Order: sequence, then C-alpha cells, then structure tokens
Amino acid sequence: MTLILSNDEVEKVLTMRDCMAALEDAYAELAEGRGISRLRSDSFAPTTRKDALYSLKSMDGICPKLGVGAVRINSDIITWPKRGNNMRREKVPAAPNNRYVGLVLLFSVENGEPLAILPDGVMQRIRVGAANGLGIKHLARKNAKTVGILGSGWQAGAQLMAACAVRDIETIRCFSPNRQNCEAFAQAMRALLGVEVVPVDQAEAAIAGADIAMCATNSIDHIFFERWIEPGMHVTSIKRPEIEVAAIKRADRVLIHWNEPSPIHVVAKGVVIEEKVEGRGWQLAEEIDFKTLPTLPELIIGRVEGRESDADVTCFINNIGLGYQFAAAGSVVYRKAKEAGLGHDLPTDWFTEDVHP
Repeated sequence: MTLILSNDEVEKVLTMRDCMAALEDAYAELAEGRGISRLRSDSFAPTTRKDALYSLKSMDGICPKLGVGAVRINSDIITWPKRGNNMRREKVPAAPNNRYVGLVLLFSVENGEPLAILPDGVMQRIRVGAANGLGIKHLARKNAKTVGILGSGWQAGAQLMAACAVRDIETIRCFSPNRQNCEAFAQAMRALLGVEVVPVDQAEAAIAGADIAMCATNSIDHIFFERWIEPGMHVTSIKRPEIEVAAIKRADRVLIHWNEPSPIHVVAKGVVIEEKVEGRGWQLAEEIDFKTLPTLPELIIGRVEGRESDADVTCFINNIGLGYQFAAAGSVVYRKAKEAGLGHDLPTDWFTEDVHP
C-alpha cells in the first residue's frame, strides 16, 4: 500500500529535533559520497498573468542508509513584487480553492515501490530550519543567548524553533517591514517557544548585540550588511542573496549548505526571471566561489573546522536546498506516520504498471 498524508499529519510527526537528528545523521552519508542529491532544476514559462511566470521545480535525492529515495516537485505561479526597498519572490496560491502545489514522492530503494505521497509544505519548512539549526549547533558560541531575526513569515518561525532547539535562547528581537505581521509573529513565537520575543522598528535594532543574527525572508536583494557584524556573532541565512558580499568576507569562518552555486534554470524564449537579473538574486555574490567553500555535511563529519574562539565571526549560508533532505526527513515522517496509524493507504498498483516503461 502507498501512504497518502496531509500537511496536518506531517506536522504531527515531524518535530524540529527529529528532523535535525535525521539530517545530521544522513549528512554524514552525503559527505562520504554514498548519499546522492540531484541539483535542483527550475523551468520557467509564460502564464496568462502578465505579472507572473509559471515555474516547474524539481529536486531529488537517495539516502541508501535509510532505504529511501525522494522527489520533490513544485508547480508554481511566481511573482516578484517590490516590498519596501527590496524585491521579493512570492508564490501565488492560484490552484483551486487558493492553494499552492508542492508534492514529495517517497520511494523504496529495495524494490522501487512508491511508499508515500505527501505535500511538501510542512516538511520543506522544517528541513530548512533544521539545516540552519545544525549550522548554529556547530558554529555559534556555546553560550549564545540572544537572537536577532529579520523576517516574520513561516520560514522565520522554523528558524527560531531550530535556534531554540540547540541553544538556551533567552531573548529574541525580530524585524519585518510589515509592523502588524511582526507583532503577530512575536506574540505567536513567544507562546510557542516560551522565550521573550520583541518586535522592533528597525533591522539594525534587531541585530545589534545579538549572539545569533538570522535572515529568514523571501528577498532577492541584500538585507544584512557588514556594518552590523559584531565580534563573536554567528550570522545565518536561508538563501544566498540575503547577506551582502562584504559581510560574508568579513566572517572568520564561512560555511554553506552545498557546493552548487545555483539551480539549473531552463527558460522559455523571451522570459525574464527577476532573480537572474544582474545585481539581484542568484547573480549576487558571484565573486564568492561557492564550489570551493566548506559545506555543512563536511563540518558535521569533522572534515573541516568550525569556530575556533568566542571572538570569531561565523557565517552559515543555506545557499541551495537538496532533494536529499526530503529523503532523510521523509523517512522519519513515513516511519512515525505508520506507527501512529496516520494517513490513508491506497493500492500501490495504482502507482505501478505491468508494462515496461
């Protein structure tokens, strides 16, 4: 039988700590070359909306140790609106009933069968937070107690969950250009984490004096700058453009998620992708050689060094997502959902065939 799960069911079984433990263990296999992760691919074509493009995104990975392979697929309507001083990448919930479309397909490496089909939303949020949380675990000062975060969206919440999972955080300051969202976010995180969360009016006010400076936005422009760096700070971002190049160069130790500089972009004739325009998105930080920087999996297995002193400035850039993460996290979801009796079983024959493909 093939298990069908909802986001609500995934949320019941995939905790931040469980995801971090699964990724930390699986990253060792990836660093040794036994695990496989295919580079993300984004295809863009025109759609009927003049202010948007259609995007078909996919990534996949195989985690032999856990016996699973996973494919993540997104079918999106993408816009790039200007919010304040920054351009942002925003998905439009354009599917019926104002919904987004993202799926994870989980397969057995033993016989190829489809084990589970589930939406990607909760899993992708937690796996991004978990990767940055592992960066904090291995790079931030052991006595780090204060966090400054730029962003007040869904991803920002996962970042705070991860930080609090690996450090005894006492105070969080958050900034978002949308004051109402920022205040609501602070209230929700305060209740969830049991930590003081204070909304502030300026980005600098969130970052000043922070032991851990976190960027968690959908901006395709810089939002964190060199002048904000303080001795001993750990700087962390969920995407490549958020931290300006001068700040990256200022750090004593820089690690990235993986050595791929950008996804594969396949574009229909005449289509312009805003995040590929010069001076924005994937074009930012081109002078940084992402192919040679040490990676989080290498750090986890001890192949490269992390922080050497409390005065060091460390930086982790979650520069690109990996299909491999969905295999590792997916194995946790599948196992725990089966144990809890969650989801709906459908005949595997519906997803297999008796003719040679």
